[in-house]
Amino acid sequence: MNMVGIVGGTGPESTVEYYQTIISKFQERKGTKETLPELIINSINMYKIFHLISHGQIQELIDYLVAAVQKLEKAGSDFAVISANTPHIVFEQVQQRVQIPMISIVEETYTKVEESGLDRVGLIGTKFTMEHDFFKQPFLLNQKEIFVPNLMEQEYMHQKIVKELENGIVKKETKEKFLEIIQQMIHRDQIQGIILGCTELPMIIKVEDLAIPQFNTTEIHVNKIVNTIFLNEKIKKINL
Repeated sequence: MNMVGIVGGTGPESTVEYYQTIISKFQERKGTKETLPELIINSINMYKIFHLISHGQIQELIDYLVAAVQKLEKAGSDFAVISANTPHIVFEQVQQRVQIPMISIVEETYTKVEESGLDRVGLIGTKFTMEHDFFKQPFLLNQKEIFVPNLMEQEYMHQKIVKELENGIVKKETKEKFLEIIQQMIHRDQIQGIILGCTELPMIIKVEDLAIPQFNTTEIHVNKIVNTIFLNEKIKKINL
């Protein structure tokens, strides 16, 4: 069986969600509860990642994530994922320095939006995800418009993500404000869909909360992970 390597802890709540959802989707595909995928989780320090990005220490961030993936390589992982959006700011640089393939949450989300046929989407997440271009690039390169909240809204969302959602705290007033911000984007930017560009956001924003399509990056990423497990198993059987 394929060994999945997960760089987790970025944050803890979403790492648990990845673990549980990969298992449930794998068992669903297998048609039985009496089987489990093989996983290795290397839980790193989310706050160190935030510190490095905040202080512009991008090379240190790359080194930190490369070391995290290399531990998964040594443990026998066949491929790796980072269970968060924000660290993907240096995804390409990390992939270049490790031996096993990695699955990008950004690339998979873009593919899903492309399949939907939408041309104007909104993006919310940590301030690092919203203010940097790493998530926007595939959209802009393919003539799709992508919008983020204004600076005050970005700061509010970032603080609530870090201080509440990353710690498993979901407050009614925070949810209402997040939904208000998205409604402002619908009115202001005419967005046709919204990307939940932080893996904790599905804790607070549900499908039934909005009339526009949502792109749950956690779910999109996990679906690709499970598909890759089964694809690699098929390839290995053919090569036997």
